[in-house]
Amino acid sequence: MNLPARLAHAVLLLAMILPAAHPARAEAIALGNGESMKFRVSWGIFPKAGEITVNARTEMIGGLPNTRVTTKLATSGIIRTLYTLEAAGDCIFDAFDGRLLAITTKSISGKKRTHAMAVFNYAAGSIRYDDFLNPAKNSTLPIPKSDAMDLITALVQTRAWTDMKPGDTRPITAIFEDHFYDLLVTAVGYEKVKTPWGEADTLILAPAPAPGSAPQGMFKKGTTVRVWISQDARRLPVKFQLGLKYGTGTAHITDYTPPVTPVSAPIVNK
Repeated sequence: MNLPARLAHAVLLLAMILPAAHPARAEAIALGNGESMKFRVSWGIFPKAGEITVNARTEMIGGLPNTRVTTKLATSGIIRTLYTLEAAGDCIFDAFDGRLLAITTKSISGKKRTHAMAVFNYAAGSIRYDDFLNPAKNSTLPIPKSDAMDLITALVQTRAWTDMKPGDTRPITAIFEDHFYDLLVTAVGYEKVKTPWGEADTLILAPAPAPGSAPQGMFKKGTTVRVWISQDARRLPVKFQLGLKYGTGTAHITDYTPPVTPVSAPIVNK
């Protein structure tokens, strides 16, 4: 893999850690209607290797409120002139309990293209996975015991864990394409981080393969992941970091839009 391709690959992995994983207990998604975040990805001497955006909105589907979370990424600057990478993820969650209902992903990485969707049927206990470019991979999968979501959204979700402190751990179940794997998120310490709004006190969280489980996905190659959550009222994921054998990629928050008044929804007993 040449240098531009490696940098593009790092941008893609950073986007993966921002949207599929979820706390073992169900809870509402920690993103409000109209809330959005933008991150600039840097890699070594390249301060603008890529950009990642996360957006959320509340919408009514079948008379019930759902939260749609979209993530987009693209290489930029000199890296984009050498290697084009674009990827998008679209997740729909139950607005009440945060369960993932459907996820669609689409990407272009050099000459490689992907386009797939997974739909969760909790009543039947199954997931319908469709690969639109490689139908031979279409399948029906069992729903895991713990709720799942994409890893980017999962790490954004950690902002809801207000009681975590250094030394505490919490499990999540990650989904990538048609694979699920268990991770354990550990709070490793506090650190001050520069943001567009000044220096922020943050808690550093580190997801890693759960003890006794075989490394899956990006963790197979010894990848390390860190996320810095601000300790103010907004609890923003102000920084993400991905360590690979050929370098470290970092995503810093550059823009933030707070949520607007939630869409009104009927009271539903669940």
